[in-house]
Amino acid sequence: MQLAAALARGPVVLDGGLATQLEAAGHDLGDELWSARLLADDPAAIVAAHRAFLDAGARVVTTASYQATVDGFVRRGRTRHQAEELIRRSVDLAREALGDREGWVAASVGPYGAVLADGSEYRGDYGLTVNQLVRFHGPRLRLLADAGPDVLALETVPDVREAEALLTALDGVGVPAWLSFTIAGQATRAGQPLADAVALADHPGLIAVGVNCSAPDDATAAVEAFAATGKPVVVYPNRGEVWDAVQRGWTGPAADIDAAAWVRRGARLVGGCCRVMPADIAAIARAVNA
Repeated sequence: MQLAAALARGPVVLDGGLATQLEAAGHDLGDELWSARLLADDPAAIVAAHRAFLDAGARVVTTASYQATVDGFVRRGRTRHQAEELIRRSVDLAREALGDREGWVAASVGPYGAVLADGSEYRGDYGLTVNQLVRFHGPRLRLLADAGPDVLALETVPDVREAEALLTALDGVGVPAWLSFTIAGQATRAGQPLADAVALADHPGLIAVGVNCSAPDDATAAVEAFAATGKPVVVYPNRGEVWDAVQRGWTGPAADIDAAAWVRRGARLVGGCCRVMPADIAAIARAVNA
């Protein structure tokens, strides 16, 4: 069954913070490739992390490609061909973890700011034009699409202009996508009104729109705005802590996750992002199934 058809039947549980789970297993992700480093160095660890979320009740596996680029791997000594194969491998590993279970593979496409590895995805407005962002994202989308995921996760997008670039790059790729913004209050991280983000929901390649890696309370408030578009809503916030790009760590208190409230407001893809562990996904799955 295609994911879009499953969403028409009811909510589907996403996984949680892949990097968080990998770090909990003892892996050092403190470089510019983040979890993508393990695509080359320890692919079995990625499969194990995916399976931990699946065992907790997730039905969608999100690949370890959020921060993966050809240039990033080339800087680490790989050829361009090897780099392309590593990015495709992220989909293969997610599919391996899924095995015979009923579920779907979402190929993660992080924002340009993720590649900078300086917290820019929580600020947006990189000083690039929409056309420059299209040229950056296009090859990544095509590489991941060629590997055969069920959906592309255009995620943690801080800026409406970057969302426009991603949707332009999505045209002709042949794989459906969801689009999720990172927000603060009722605005994107770049400061645009949430209504500007909602207005992009009618792109024909999108099966869902919403928010991720934002505070749970902000995400809850945003669900109704996206639900008004008539598209299924995707929501997978972090735990409410704040990323410190200098110290490279999360600070501040964690917030409660109320998945039942998201579903009541219209969410259909429900999970977690950074700092959300398998135990949290198990609680989300119980709430969604109830």
